Amino acid sequence: MHSKAKLSKYQLLFIVVSLAFGWASLGAAHAKQALQPKTNKNCLWEIQTKKNTVYLLGSLHILTKDCFPLSRQIEDAYRSCNKVVFETDIGAMNDPATQANMMALALYPNGQTLQQNVSNKTYSRFKAKVEAAGLPMPQFERFRPWLCGLTLAVLELQRLGFDLNLGVDKYFYNKAQGDEKEIDFLEPVEYQLDLLAGMNKSDQEAFLSQMLKDLEVIEKMSANMLNSWKTGNVEQLDSIIKISFKQHPAILDRLLIQRNKNWVPIIEELMKQDENVLIVAGAGHMVGADGVVDLLKKRGYRIEQK
Repeated sequence: MHSKAKLSKYQLLFIVVSLAFGWASLGAAHAKQALQPKTNKNCLWEIQTKKNTVYLLGSLHILTKDCFPLSRQIEDAYRSCNKVVFETDIGAMNDPATQANMMALALYPNGQTLQQNVSNKTYSRFKAKVEAAGLPMPQFERFRPWLCGLTLAVLELQRLGFDLNLGVDKYFYNKAQGDEKEIDFLEPVEYQLDLLAGMNKSDQEAFLSQMLKDLEVIEKMSANMLNSWKTGNVEQLDSIIKISFKQHPAILDRLLIQRNKNWVPIIEELMKQDENVLIVAGAGHMVGADGVVDLLKKRGYRIEQK
């Protein structure tokens, strides 16, 4: 990380909205991955009901240019749907009131600093990363730990060629707006932010500490993650995504599993509609045990990976 540019408040808000729940997709904390054979499928699942077809698309919130164009199966699923449901309201970040709320949750109050709220070890490790990136540490002093970790991750991914404007969610959100399709979301932005800002002091520091570890291997593991996503290798993708959470089961439960369970009844209601629906949410929510696909299968639904 070598950028010396100062991050604006707008950029920080974009980081929060775009990547707040991509943490699990970023790191792999020294994971040893055995390469699995390509499946020639996608992180896309189809549910046929008596009334409609519901597609589940596992998204990566930040991609590289060579991920486009997306596969024909993904684009065909989008075209067949009149309604697109996203993880959260991507357009809400343009609302000044929402932006103000984001900043209030992301920063410590005046008089409090990061150094006062984390251990000397964590603070020193974070400071070293910031300075190595050519950024001024005072800029980060009022950041809460979860925002500190996400900010460094975004900067490193950008250095590796990832682009915040190329995430699957944003791509289809813009496309759906242009095509005048019906748009909805599974959770409000405020709820997602509260999940992060509402973590206790210990979990917030654990979040930052884990991200600092993940940054050490992010280049290799982000390439493996992209390859697994593009080839639909959901087993390998799940192992990459979940490895960072192994030491932090409470955070895994808070940020992924409980939300997956909350979404299942919403998806079941979407299955009752007359129109086809595409649901776009983070790939970490779709794959593995207690992922959305697994939870729906346990409820008896037949789901086919496309």
